[in-house]
Amino acid sequence: MATDARAKFQNPDFRPDFHPDLTVSTHDGLHFWQFMIAGSIAGCIEHMAMFPVDTVKTHMQALGSCPIKSVTVRQAFRSILQSEGPSAFYRGIGAMGLGAGPAHAVYFSVYETCKKRFSDGNPNNAVAHAASGVCATVASDAVFTPMDMVKQRLQLSNSGYKGVWDCVRRVMSEEGFGAFYASYRTTVLMNAPFTAVHFATYEAAKRGLMEVSPESVDDER
Repeated sequence: MATDARAKFQNPDFRPDFHPDLTVSTHDGLHFWQFMIAGSIAGCIEHMAMFPVDTVKTHMQALGSCPIKSVTVRQAFRSILQSEGPSAFYRGIGAMGLGAGPAHAVYFSVYETCKKRFSDGNPNNAVAHAASGVCATVASDAVFTPMDMVKQRLQLSNSGYKGVWDCVRRVMSEEGFGAFYASYRTTVLMNAPFTAVHFATYEAAKRGLMEVSPESVDDER
């Protein structure tokens, strides 16, 4: 009898109370801190890969920042390249790295924490998912906004700042701490609705796919 029980315990296919339609997979077997690190790495790579495009956008948004009054991406790109050189597309990337890593770690950790608390064990609670996304945005934007402001100032050639810490020091002494959060409310108002819809849709789609293809849950386990 003991031998039979031990054989069942050692059998990886033996799952006595496994119901694929009710079971939600556990985060690919990773620990919570591992997801924070993965989110930080993904966030840094995402922002840094698209940094040249972000530089062009910043130049187009700032009146008079380009030598010619650019109205298209191609004109702005050519203007920056001709007047400042290729390195101008990466001016301020250090500030982006300092902000994106911690912000994305906060983003994923706050979302997972709030989702667990708000959903109260109900994986179909779309309101909880949306509210968790809003909380994640509020927290992550609070971390990212100061460095985003520094990044935008460094991207412009006429800013006069020597680097990240020179910009931080001068803004703090000349404009005060509030200058780092001048755009925080606008950023949250822009990102919160997007994140709420994003996570509510994401969780609903994930749950729907798990119900349609329960074998995918079995594979993740």
